[in-house]
Amino acid sequence: MALVGPFVVQDGMGLSSTAIDVSNALQPPSSAHLLGTTATGEDVFAQLVVGSRVSLMVALVAGVLSTTLSVLIGVAGGYVGGRVDAVLTAVTNIFLVIPGLPLLIIIAGYVHGRGGPLTVALIIALTSWPWGARQKRAQTLSLRSRDFITAAEMTGESRWGVITRELVPGLAPIISVSFLGAVVGSMFADAGLSFIGLGNINTVSWGSMMYWAQNGSALTIGAWWWFVPPGACIALIGVAAGLINFGIDEISNPRLRRPPKKAVQRARAAALAAVRPTVATTASSAATSRTAS
Repeated sequence: MALVGPFVVQDGMGLSSTAIDVSNALQPPSSAHLLGTTATGEDVFAQLVVGSRVSLMVALVAGVLSTTLSVLIGVAGGYVGGRVDAVLTAVTNIFLVIPGLPLLIIIAGYVHGRGGPLTVALIIALTSWPWGARQKRAQTLSLRSRDFITAAEMTGESRWGVITRELVPGLAPIISVSFLGAVVGSMFADAGLSFIGLGNINTVSWGSMMYWAQNGSALTIGAWWWFVPPGACIALIGVAAGLINFGIDEISNPRLRRPPKKAVQRARAAALAAVRPTVATTASSAATSRTAS
């Protein structure tokens, strides 16, 4: 929807997310407006489709930046050790001590109106990387004493080579989970900033839709179609990320993989075939005993 939706909605259907038509204000969902209209007559479905691009872009950019920072700082500090680890750990602890949400609100309020969605993504990334860095540092400390790391060092591989070729692939499941969590958290943060008016409310996004719905007292007047769709889409992204996370866990951890149905059926058939002779032998012994008696 984020990739092709805006072109289809604006060009193919003739709908616009910013076209004001007061005569059609607060219309419930109908064939003319699939998700109704806002207090100024803007089409909610068009806003939902166009806003998906902005919300997902902010979430993905912030997730990539946050995960990259956490990997660089956590893995480098955990593997190199010494003063490098001490400095990076101190920086991480400073960011961990500072409350993330107030810091995010202060920075967003300072740059409010001076940048677009990418600025919001950068702010979210700069305030959300410490927990991931701490987690990856702990995992790196447990991996750097493994035999494959020692073998790579003995072959003359550089530190950067060991980090990129040995440690990062070994941390791939944790990095993927951290990335998905960062994407969902960034989307929630973007929606929250827009909802309280610190985001770019002049750009159509799922967060700005809820902001204008709150300003228009949509809940009070019963205009549920104004705020439920963006909230449902944000929740759907969270569910989707969770399902992807479960899939990655099953791929990376053989114990969690589900065997194919045919393999299960063959195993059951083999178990039944092994049990039947035992049951037959037991029944034959019982019959012989009764006859002898």
